[in-house]
Amino acid sequence: MESIGVFAIAVFTGFIAINNPVGNVPIFLSLTRQADRPTRKMISKKATFTAFVIVAGFIFLGKYIFDFFGLTIPAFKITGGILVFFVGFEMIRAQVSSIDNQQEINFNEGISISPLGIPILAGPGTIVTAMNFTTTATYLELGIILVMFAVVMWLNYLAFLSSEYLVKYIGANKIVVVEKIMGLIIAIIGVNMLIQGINIAFLE
Repeated sequence: MESIGVFAIAVFTGFIAINNPVGNVPIFLSLTRQADRPTRKMISKKATFTAFVIVAGFIFLGKYIFDFFGLTIPAFKITGGILVFFVGFEMIRAQVSSIDNQQEINFNEGISISPLGIPILAGPGTIVTAMNFTTTATYLELGIILVMFAVVMWLNYLAFLSSEYLVKYIGANKIVVVEKIMGLIIAIIGVNMLIQGINIAFLE
């Protein structure tokens, strides 16, 4: 059971790093600044549920996708590692102004599906991370991956509901700092995936 616990922690850490709730708060506020509180609650629920369904599909169909297209684990880990690294790299180098100085947009509840549901919550980095965990997973581990992602989506939902209070009490600058730290962790995860892929392909 200890190995299962370690696996669960690793999965949770991977998901929370690439899809951290606090880092998503400024984006959520930017997209919903014209909405009232009940509408924001509805959008939060729709966005997190949409992301959960999309990633759950990849979690359970990942192995079949691999078989159908003839993909290999080393190739996926190497490619996925590169993609995840660049997601983290972009988070590190992103400027605050890209969020705070957006032009006014016409408010549309459809943002709960896109861009909030996908690609912000269920973006390439999240999907690659999920599929990386599923490549050699047992059915029990698949269940753990699903539960861990559900927990992360629940935390995002709570963060969205508390977004105004988080910015008020934590401060916008500190939220940006958290996002930079998460970006560094994501970049490291990407490099680790790349090294694993190279090891499997050439050294094992």
